Formats: sequence, structure tokens, C-alpha cells
Amino acid sequence: METPPPRARIGLATLLVADYDEAIAFFTGPLGFTLTEDTPLGGGKRWVVVTPGGGGSSGLLLARAAGEDQAARVGDQTGGRVGFFLYTEDFDADRRRMLDAGVHFEEEPRHEPYGTVAVFRDLYGNRWDLLQPAGPGPSPR
Repeated sequence: METPPPRARIGLATLLVADYDEAIAFFTGPLGFTLTEDTPLGGGKRWVVVTPGGGGSSGLLLARAAGEDQAARVGDQTGGRVGFFLYTEDFDADRRRMLDAGVHFEEEPRHEPYGTVAVFRDLYGNRWDLLQPAGPGPSPR
């Protein structure tokens, strides 16, 4: 008997930030995300969601760090590994736009069996892949 596919999906992933407004400016500017929600929660807290410009059903919840423990993790949520993957249909155009906006890429583009990729850092130092998949087939490992 075949197992039915899961009905769950990832909707949001939390990204700790130092400041709501500077994070919104970075994600909606150089990265081209859309500010989907910015709702005050009281006490200086906000529910801030940004989604990639290409659409889809997932997004980032930008959560201002609360306390020293969380503040120490801003910019290094994944222990130095690439922790976020921004897929694109036009690698060269998106990379050029991001470079022109001051985004720091750690490397020149690489052509891998799974697609074209280059690592960049967000405004806090988190590592991301900008990735144009080669199409159906193997995924990054």
C-alpha cells in the first residue's frame, strides 16, 4: 500500500534580526522580497513577514532578538553553514541586481550538476545560496 503524500508544508521560518526596520529594508530592497505583514503586537514587538518576490507559499518571520542569548545568535543561526536558499529563474540578473545594491557574495558563481549557485551574506552575516536550479534532477547536497 502506498503512503499518501503529506498535507503539511513549511509556511514560515523565523530569522532573528537586530532591528525590524533595517531587516525589512534589506529584504525588500536588495533581495526583492515583499513585505507581507507588519503587525504591532505591543511592547515593541511586531509580527513581520517577508516573502520572496517570485511568489510561493513560504516566507520569513523577521523576529527581533529578545535578550542576550537571542542577540548572540543574530547573524549566525546555523553555525556558519549556509542556512537559507533563495531560488531564482534568472541567476545573472538577480545576482547583478543584488551586487548593485551592495549585497556581499563570498564567491563567483559555480555551475554544479544541480544548478548555478553562489553564496552571499545577508545584512547580519547569515549565509545564503542564490540558486538557479538546473531543472528536475539531483538537489544540492
